[in-house]
Amino acid sequence: MAEVKPIAPAWVWMLRAAAAYNLLVALPQLLASATPSSDRIVSLLVSCFGLIYALVSWQPHRFAPMLWAGIIGKLGILVILGPDVLQGQAAPGAVPVLAGDLLFTLGFLAFLWRHHQSPTS
Repeated sequence: MAEVKPIAPAWVWMLRAAAAYNLLVALPQLLASATPSSDRIVSLLVSCFGLIYALVSWQPHRFAPMLWAGIIGKLGILVILGPDVLQGQAAPGAVPVLAGDLLFTLGFLAFLWRHHQSPTS
């Protein structure tokens, strides 16, 4: 059995940042009782994705494939909300959130590509 080398610390920090990002975006709405239930449900799902990213950062070799759920989710948000942003009809704060989603999507893809190319690096 081949020796498994640790994942580079920069990847772990990127994954931890993704977890923190999701939690920072979601928790205020999730905890605000005045927020409509549908928005709180979305916030709950965003928080759960944050948990996924935290798990991947904890054991990257084991949980890396779980990032595909995040990639699909973040790309879906970009596709759904992107036209509103381009037409100037997006909710306040949507642009930085979508920019973060795009950056983390690219980071996840780079991580998975690197992980697939060389699972020992």
